[in-house]
Amino acid sequence: MTTGGDGDTSKQELFHLIKRFGACVTFKISNLFSLSLHGLDIRSIGAVAGLAVAIVFTWRLLRSPSGSQRRQQKRQGPSSSNLGVTTHSNVSDVPSDACSPSDDSRAQNVVDEFFQPVKPTLGQIVRQKLSEGRKVTCRLLGVILEESSPEELQKQATVRSSVLEVLLEVTKFCDLYLMERVLDDESEKRVLVALEEAGVFTSGRLVKDKVLFCSTENGRSSFVRQLEPDWHIDSNPEIVTQLARFIKYQLHVSPYKTERTAANVFSAPSLEQFFGSI
Repeated sequence: MTTGGDGDTSKQELFHLIKRFGACVTFKISNLFSLSLHGLDIRSIGAVAGLAVAIVFTWRLLRSPSGSQRRQQKRQGPSSSNLGVTTHSNVSDVPSDACSPSDDSRAQNVVDEFFQPVKPTLGQIVRQKLSEGRKVTCRLLGVILEESSPEELQKQATVRSSVLEVLLEVTKFCDLYLMERVLDDESEKRVLVALEEAGVFTSGRLVKDKVLFCSTENGRSSFVRQLEPDWHIDSNPEIVTQLARFIKYQLHVSPYKTERTAANVFSAPSLEQFFGSI
């Protein structure tokens, strides 16, 4: 408060000083005009008049900052008070229960749903289970077909419906060869017809030339060794044991629980259960 009073007093003193100086100049100019009638040089009169104009201009310049400051203070004053009122009203409008337990629970549910793990597709499971293997050989009896012996194939051949989806995924990802021991040519035809009716040749990438037939178990084992697959799938434990030294991975399909005979040999009750248990 003292600083503001001293500033106003100084401005008033300066204002009165300039006002007295202006009155003195006016008096001198009036005297000069009266003397001009007696032959005073007109250039002297012009110089005095210019000095008077300069003094007036300086006086106005010195007054303008104080006026502009007052106008700024008038403009800033209400805005400051309004700011205080606004801030007060905003603070008072904030509810005390902005983060209620129910809101936290709903937010947590949304986060849990968003980050819920996505279930892998069958194709992704097949790729992971086969460890990116690109070539697969597979026996038909007891794995792809309902029948479990060559004698049954002399009567009928039936593709297991539960294994069909997995089989088609394997054909999309791998170079698949199917093989089986048969007793006659009619059995071969029944197997090919059953596979065709199931859509293996149309929906998948398997062709009839990759369905191989032989007359002995050793012939099937020979097929596998010649093809050198990444995976071999069989239901005969003896064949699995014979090929353990030559094939990188094997799957022994058996309805009975069997002991693992080698580190690279897996077992499962069925092909679909092997790929379903990721």
